[in-house]
Formats: sequence, C-alpha cells, structure tokens
Amino acid sequence: MLARILEDAGLVTTMLALVREHAVAVQPPRALYVPYPFGAPLGRPLDAEHQHRVLAAALALLERNAPSLADFNDSEYIEQRGAPMQNSEVDTKPGCGPRLDANPATETTRVRQYYNQWVERRGRTTVGVTGISPSRFRAIIRFLEDYAAGKDADMRERPSHIPLGEWIRLCALDLRAMFSEAKMVMHPGVTSDEIDRWFWSETSVAALLVRVRDRMAASDDATLRGAAYGVAR
Repeated sequence: MLARILEDAGLVTTMLALVREHAVAVQPPRALYVPYPFGAPLGRPLDAEHQHRVLAAALALLERNAPSLADFNDSEYIEQRGAPMQNSEVDTKPGCGPRLDANPATETTRVRQYYNQWVERRGRTTVGVTGISPSRFRAIIRFLEDYAAGKDADMRERPSHIPLGEWIRLCALDLRAMFSEAKMVMHPGVTSDEIDRWFWSETSVAALLVRVRDRMAASDDATLRGAAYGVAR
C-alpha cells in the first residue's frame, strides 16, 4: 500500500517480499521474493557479499514496469554457505526424519525438562502468548491432535475474542518457543537456522503442526486459511 502511494507521487519503488503468496495477492509495484526467514531478509547475518547481491537484485527491478515480481534464487550460496531458509524450504512432511519421540505429548514432556533448565539459567522466556503453563502443554497437544484428526476441537482456555485460527497459531508459537529454548540448552551455541531445521525435520510436534496447517489451509473458512500460514511455515 505504501509503495503504491509513493508511486502515485512519482517515486519508483522496489521492495523485498518474505511471503511470496502475499506479494502475489497484493501485487506491489515491484518486489523481489527472497526465500529467507523473518528477521533475515538478506540472508545470513554478517555476510556482506551476499547481502549486496540481494540488494542489487532488488534495485535492478527499478528498471522494470509495474507490477513486477521476481524470485531471488542463489542455489550455490544455499548449498555452500548454509543460508537460513524459510520453514517451507525444510522437509516438513511427516516421517521425513528421525523423531525425538513418536508421541508428540511424550516428546513435549521430555523437551520441557530442558526448557525448565533454560528458564532457571536465564530467568526469562518467550513462551507465554497463550497464557497456558508449559506444564500443561500436553493439553495443547491433545487439542491439536483432535483438530488435525478432523474433530470439532477447541480449548476452554481460548478467550472468546480470539478466533480459533488465531488461537491455533498462538499454540504453535508457544510450542515452537519452548522447543527452541530447550534446544539451546541441549546444544549451547546452536544457531537459529539449526534450531529451525532440527525442529521441522526431527520432531513429532512439528509433524503435528504440519497436519494442523494442512487442515486449516483446506478449510472453507477464510480466517482459518489465513492463519494456516503462521502455524507451519
């Protein structure tokens, strides 16, 4: 929207897009889709050479007529330097790799032991958007399993003003936050990209979130379809 306002004022614009589906739907004047996660639109931090290549590709779009959407693809960089990638680029198919535990509830209990160590050492956590204590995350797992199985699932903890799709997204955020902080206790020095790859490729909870996402994405409810993106990406 802002780009269109600037274009109407006579300024030529270009931008980076982290969500290709949104760029296709909104159709900004010029956009370069980059396959990197939120927070790293130019690729791995401190890699100035590659960041300049991304910026150069985005600026090159200034010579194109609007609307124009291009994809940035540097397979050599991804293969050789291990660039951070969106979760959609990680194999999130159920059974794609070894799982911590075949049962997401049991897996969550095991991971919580490491998460508790994180809280004890750091005194802070990013878990808490649902307001549900991690000691009761098995209830979240049961809810998500029922939903993924096609049941009319809900939780009494969901505030009435929060739509079901948004509540599922918040549940996913809390689970991912707990697993991420636990992983940093398991392997000090692990990078955020390594955490993402571990979570989406090696945990049963991630496989469950993918099944939940798939049901939401296939729903006739537009709000559920819209929220599916934030559950497993």
